[in-house]
This record gives sequence, structure tokens and C-alpha cells, in this order.
Amino acid sequence: RCMSTKGDVGYAQALLNIPETQVSTLDNGLRVASENSGLHTWHGSEQVGLWIDAGSRYENEKNNGTAHFLEHMAFKRERPDPHAFPFHNHQCHRRALLWPIPIVCLCLRAGVCVVSGLDLELERERGVILREMQEVETNMQEVVFDYLHATAYQGTALGRTILGPTKNIKSIARGDLVDYISTHYKGPRMVLSAHAGIRHDELVQLAQKHLGNLPFQYEGDEVPVLPICRFTGSEILVRDDKMPLAHVALAVESVGWPEADTIPLMVANTLIGNWDRSYGGGANLSSKLAQTLAQKSVCHSYQSFNTCYSDTGLWGTYMVCDSMGIEETIHWVQAEWMRLCTSVTDSEVTRAKNLLKTNMLLQLDG
Repeated sequence: RCMSTKGDVGYAQALLNIPETQVSTLDNGLRVASENSGLHTWHGSEQVGLWIDAGSRYENEKNNGTAHFLEHMAFKRERPDPHAFPFHNHQCHRRALLWPIPIVCLCLRAGVCVVSGLDLELERERGVILREMQEVETNMQEVVFDYLHATAYQGTALGRTILGPTKNIKSIARGDLVDYISTHYKGPRMVLSAHAGIRHDELVQLAQKHLGNLPFQYEGDEVPVLPICRFTGSEILVRDDKMPLAHVALAVESVGWPEADTIPLMVANTLIGNWDRSYGGGANLSSKLAQTLAQKSVCHSYQSFNTCYSDTGLWGTYMVCDSMGIEETIHWVQAEWMRLCTSVTDSEVTRAKNLLKTNMLLQLDG
């Protein structure tokens, strides 16, 4: 109890040392948020990101895959070149940087404004994406989660893959990418964030210089609206007797990031945990489900997941087991879900909360 109190005091003191987050809005609606860490750029602790409210969620059947194609075209290089974007992941533009902040802002502007010159690399990247699709199709976990989304959100944007169908990849042209940029890359849909040794007013000036001329008005009715993705309780079964193991995903509808239940579901996800036959421990594993499956020997591995979107989500478990052990594995997974509702102990919840906080802090280190 004494050690627990000391830990709480230390945690409270650590929170006091976190720099204040300052937020400003440019004339074109682009928001600038920063925390001054007090460290200079040569310490290599700077993180700068440009976040855009866009992606495959705003696509339809005809242009599905355009956002991913644009990622390959504009966001693949990693050098401080004014014609290249310094991050290759369109989902998460964040990385520890060693470049001066002005160069970073210049690269961010180049990534947003990249329209000219797309024809030169269009066909090459088309081939790269088709090869990427082939690689994804050999990853059974990726395939299962694509099927899971296809049935859980059938007929909606979340039911489609990020890469898009093959026919779309082969037909996407420069005009499609230009239309996507002109529709979504507007000032009010962007946030420039930084955790660095730079004053907020300096970052605002750099943002105004390099990103202040981005458009903020829409023409006609082109304002993109986030489509509703309804959840449909259903199942999809794909039988292939040549496969040595069965890959199964079992999920229920979860909540979006802004909801109050997000954190409790993250704790529940940590309680379920993950396990593989190669792990030691057996009955001494921390997860009750892992203990059960290790003793029953009906499952090769499992992994709990909590996938959150802006307004919905999927919470569940991914399992790999023998074809004859599917029903028993699902039985024990569902039994553990029910145990969380009725008889989970306070000590288990405390352990899961501490582990969750540890994992979140480790992720902050990149």
C-alpha cells in the first residue's frame, strides 16, 4: 500500500512536468498545436506531424484505393527534399526528427501540394501497389481482418479495403488524385502538431509561411461528409481444406475514440491479452484465457484487439487453431468475455491498467 501511494505521488509529479499544449488557428482554418519540450533540435527529440481529416473512410466504390495510391505517390520518401514528404505512412505522420523545424514545414507543404509530376511515377507505383496486394493476400491475419470488416460493416466505407479492388488500382489516374487532394486537403481539415524545442509563436509563423496559402473554401456541394458505417451482426466463412490451420476473428461492435467507454475497453483488451504456444508459463500466465488455452492445447495462438475509428469500432479476439478445435477455442474465448462481465477481480483490473499505461508510454518513444 505504501509503494502504491509513492507511485501515485510520482505519477502526479510527472504530470506537472508535462509542458502546456498551446493551440492557434491560422486564417485558413489550419490549427497549430505545440508543446515546448525545452530541448533544442540537435537533441533529436523533436516530433512534428501534419494530420489531415481524410482517408479511405471518405471513399466510395468507384474511387476506393485513391487515398492509399496518393500515399505511395506523395508520402514515400524520407529525405529533406522540398519535393518530397518526409514520412511514408499516410496513417501516422510522426517520427523523431533531426532536421531543423523550418525544413520539416517545407517538406510538409511539399507533401500536401504535390500535384505536378505525378504522371512520371504513376505507372511504377501502380505496379508496386499490385505487388503489395499480393503480399497482403498471403498474410492470413490481414485477410481475416479484411473479411471481418467486410461482413461487420457490409455496404459501407469501412467494409472496403484500404488498397481498393484490383480494377480500381489499374484504373486510377492523375485526375483522381488531383480531385482527392482538392476535395480533402483544406486548411480546416488539417492540424500541424509539434513536440519540440521551439516556441509556439515561431511554429505559428512557420506554419503561416509554408501552409498558410492552403485553400479553405469549397466549391458548390463538394464538402466531404463522414458517411455513417452501420454495424451488422453477421459471419463470413471461407473454407480451404489445403490450409493446415484455421484463422478466426470474433468481434463485437465497440465505440469510437471520443466515447467514454474507450478506455475501459482498452483495459478489457489488455485483460484478455495475447498468447502463443511458444510462450512459457502455462498455468502461471497472467491472462486467465492464456492459462486455459495453454492447458487445453486446442489453440496455437490468440491475440485480443480493440480497433477504434471516429464513431465506431471492433473489439474482439483473433485466433489460430486446428480446424477441429474451432468450436472449443471460441467457447473458451466467449467464456472469458463473460467472466470479465461477472467475476473479474480488482487486482486483475489494476494489473491490466498498469500494463496498459506502460504500453502507452513505450509507444511514445516511437
